[in-house]
Amino acid sequence: MSRSLRRRGLTALLAGCALALAACSGSASGGAAAGDAGPPVKGGTLKVAFFPDNAAFACVDPFQTYWIEHRTVIRNIADSLTDQDPQTGEIKPWLAQSWEVSADGTQYTFHLRDGVTFSDGTPLDAAAVKANFDGWAATVKQTNGAAYGASYILGYAGSEVVDPKTVKVTFSRPNSSFLQATSTTNLAFITPASFQNSPKDRCLGKFTASGQFVLDGYTPGRSLTISRRPGYAWGSALSHNTGEAYLDKVEFSYVAEDGVRTGNLVSKAIDIAWPRNPFTAEDRALISKSDATVESRSLPGVSYTQFANVSAGRPLSDPAVRQALYKAVDLPTYAQTVYGDGYPVVGGGFDNTTPYFQSVAGKLGYDPAAAKAQLDAAGWTTGPDGVRAKNGRRLTLSYPLTQFSAGAELLQDQLKQVGIELKLDTVTTAELTAKLANGDYDLTQTYFARADPGALQFILNPDLSNSKALANNAMTPELRDQVKALFTKAIQTTDQKQSAQAYTDLQNLLIDQGLTFPLFERVQYAGVSNEVHGFAFTSESFLKLADVWKSRQ
Repeated sequence: MSRSLRRRGLTALLAGCALALAACSGSASGGAAAGDAGPPVKGGTLKVAFFPDNAAFACVDPFQTYWIEHRTVIRNIADSLTDQDPQTGEIKPWLAQSWEVSADGTQYTFHLRDGVTFSDGTPLDAAAVKANFDGWAATVKQTNGAAYGASYILGYAGSEVVDPKTVKVTFSRPNSSFLQATSTTNLAFITPASFQNSPKDRCLGKFTASGQFVLDGYTPGRSLTISRRPGYAWGSALSHNTGEAYLDKVEFSYVAEDGVRTGNLVSKAIDIAWPRNPFTAEDRALISKSDATVESRSLPGVSYTQFANVSAGRPLSDPAVRQALYKAVDLPTYAQTVYGDGYPVVGGGFDNTTPYFQSVAGKLGYDPAAAKAQLDAAGWTTGPDGVRAKNGRRLTLSYPLTQFSAGAELLQDQLKQVGIELKLDTVTTAELTAKLANGDYDLTQTYFARADPGALQFILNPDLSNSKALANNAMTPELRDQVKALFTKAIQTTDQKQSAQAYTDLQNLLIDQGLTFPLFERVQYAGVSNEVHGFAFTSESFLKLADVWKSRQ
């Protein structure tokens, strides 16, 4: 994965819950198409209001960006080799009609469908696929590893054009996660000529793709517009409409104020309100009264999770303290208090839309009496002020944050009930980065969005991690070896049963050994006008426009 962008992204994600989260109410899987709306109507402009991007995230190049809103746009202007079923996680054909994986998991051979072209008429053939893989590898070097898609092609050794419709991709080591990677927006294709533009220029939209829509214009922080591509005829079979889009155009605007975005939806100035912050109860009521709907789907990947510093001498180096944390935190109350009624309760280290997800909620049950007993047995005795101590040392956990968080304050109160003092240490972003690097903390938090459990590697594996210090501090060397072994077992195989068992074992190990402390599911939400039909989320919980149409033009 990236080095500088991973660090930059991690810093942004750690900047606070308010910016990092999507909203929290509504239906489970999307699908605003009304059964009595009649057949789809062609034409019209769909207006979508996003949370703003900024200079740090002003990038719509498929391979480089991780900004969720831009990846939604990319999904509709650029195609991928495969697609992923949002319900089952199964990988399905798209531009590749079929594929074979070598027995050792190092070679993937894709057989491409006929007749696919980029919007400038350039054929999307095996040579173009090879040019993209080679262009992505070059981009990793050009950006010093900052391109987000770098994590998707780890170990890439080269591609071979077998014939015009067949390409073989080779890796230096087995990687079963790669097939899922071919379904993502980050490995969506652009013309070979587009790679002649600099990474910076491609970020600003100077590329040509093959999707159902074409990018008309992008002004960072202000607007982005896409329009129907005439002659498109190779959509994913997971869509009902595999031909030309129904919509003429889609206009994306950037609106900072949640209330303004909701007001624009209710007044029908826009068709879809796509928030980053949770809808308030008042906004949910307004949306419901306007006959609009709230659609939702959890973002796949690592849930919003705390990671401990278990270095020698730190309080959380004591396994008993780590296990007591699970019993001291009331996750259902956390979800309801911070994000409102109906918000899903996290069931483990991954969000429930992640393939191979196994709920370990039974190990996360709230039981403060058991937490107290566990701390008592470990020698942590309660002092006169209610805070426990052992050998003269108070049970105080440092939790650095860059801004106020209602969730952190709730955690502080819950931990206090069992004698654990949680110190909320408000720092600047630069100070937070330094504290993580220096190990000057006890708890921190992050997540990683990808519809594959291998995403956790980029937090816990120090060879790949966003922060080597966080990865090294989160586990003892012995546990690190166990985690790496389970990832190796899951990834370096083509046997799905072996992968499933390894990921099940991993999800249990994370809790049994106190390696991760899940706080909540990360849910992607959208307020959708009742004039919009065919709304659906992709497996990555992005907006899929293939089947979307409007009853009012």
